[in-house]
Amino acid sequence: MRVLKSFCIAFSLYSRIPVPQFAWKEEDMKYVFCFFPWVGAFIALCLYGWMCLCDTLQVGGICRTLTGAAIPLLITGGFHVDGFMDTMDAIHSYQSREKKLEILKDSHIGAFAVIMLAVYGMVFLGALSEIDAGNKGMLGVVCCGFFLSRCLCGVSAVSFPLAKKDGMLFQFADRCAKRIVKGALYVQSAACIGLMLYWSLPAGLAAVGGAVYAFVRYYFRSRKEFGGVTGDTAGCFVVLCEGCILAAAAAVDIFLRWRQG
Repeated sequence: MRVLKSFCIAFSLYSRIPVPQFAWKEEDMKYVFCFFPWVGAFIALCLYGWMCLCDTLQVGGICRTLTGAAIPLLITGGFHVDGFMDTMDAIHSYQSREKKLEILKDSHIGAFAVIMLAVYGMVFLGALSEIDAGNKGMLGVVCCGFFLSRCLCGVSAVSFPLAKKDGMLFQFADRCAKRIVKGALYVQSAACIGLMLYWSLPAGLAAVGGAVYAFVRYYFRSRKEFGGVTGDTAGCFVVLCEGCILAAAAAVDIFLRWRQG
């Protein structure tokens, strides 16, 4: 029952998917991060289905791309995008570490949040438009990225230093069964990477490389800018990791099509 409650909490917190509601107790939070990646699995399933439907019905590229990009937002409610925007505002303020942490808490949207989201959105849409919906291997690699990004985010939450001793991320990281959570996330990450390599070896290698790059950069950048990770920086990481995986896979897809003539 406790594991089932952790599953429901994960989906209730990180998605808009309806799940049974109940009062959260401390013991129910021990395994929440174990199920965080499965929100990404649901996104992957929906995106894969949509892209296959577009291929079957010969849906136009603009409709396919824009709707495909909207699927993660509709499922998560933009939860991670909010963290991305707050983090971009804080980083580009070029203020002291303490001031940056204050900016993360500010509910107002700054100019840099809008600018960086627009830039990210254009890159994301451009990369997604280059993914051939008929290439199931390439599509599988991209969809697995939504799962892998959340695995790595969970690992960072229980492994990286925390910037502050309050907030939602600290609450869950402090109360979780760290050894079990880490083990579960490592196993899930390994399984996901294996599946990506199975779908397409060149695209899988590139996508995993993009994810590793985002993960390492996240560690050093969060320590430098904030002294550790927060809930907002975790959301920012999920968004950027997904983008890196998609961009890497798209680059390989373009290269392979070029090679084929």
